[in-house]
Amino acid sequence: MERPAWAPRGIDISVPSVSRIYDYYLGGSHNFEVDREAARRAMEFMPGLPKVMQANRAFLRRAVRFAAAEGIGQFLDIGSGIPTFGNVHEVAQSARPGARVVYVDHDPVAVAHSEAVLAGNENADVVTADLRKPREILASPRLQRLIDLNQPVALLLVAILHFVEDQDDPYDAVAELRDALAPGSLLVLTHASYEGIPLPPERAGGAVDVYKDIRNPLIMRSREDIARFFEGYDMVEPGLVPMPNWRPDPASEDEDPYSYSGFAGVGRTA
Repeated sequence: MERPAWAPRGIDISVPSVSRIYDYYLGGSHNFEVDREAARRAMEFMPGLPKVMQANRAFLRRAVRFAAAEGIGQFLDIGSGIPTFGNVHEVAQSARPGARVVYVDHDPVAVAHSEAVLAGNENADVVTADLRKPREILASPRLQRLIDLNQPVALLLVAILHFVEDQDDPYDAVAELRDALAPGSLLVLTHASYEGIPLPPERAGGAVDVYKDIRNPLIMRSREDIARFFEGYDMVEPGLVPMPNWRPDPASEDEDPYSYSGFAGVGRTA
């Protein structure tokens, strides 16, 4: 397999990557045949997966604009993936000039691509780190250059927590990040769930098994379990809801049934 110029040396391009699969669902070009094959296998069980990802990105953009309108000028996006059109720094800096954005990912393709996209942008940077190790994220010099933790921050955990197994203490990681944030900060979160999927759980489970096969287990939590990530936050209206139902764009058309798979919410620290 020929290695394209954008693929960092040292990564195994024969192994599927969650970031690149997500890029494929969104119509991106930074993925390999091995990623596309895994995505197509998952779509045999859930053909609406691209619609789920599109709804996720649309929510992310609405939430970033909301945060900017609330006066927040700092954004910490953990599990940011490969940058696509309308990514966080573009939306945030358009809505609030001078907004500072730090992306965090452990996928070398996502990090390398972010560095290329952000070249020359003094108010945005990327950190190589893992959500499961919040102290390393918070101690990063790149983060500390841009993010003042004594001021409100929008913490974005979008489509990332469902890749963290319970044995890796995702609730503790989220709580540790929360405790580092100033009052008035926001948690922006989406999470996969069997609830809302327009398919029997056993069929949707076939797509989940594909992620298990590529050693990136997809953890489908209940709405109640997802709500636990917001402990210590006051929920912003309308609460924890299907993605299209969170402050929908008035101009949006009728959503695809798959768009209602999983949940999205925003919380504010007191």
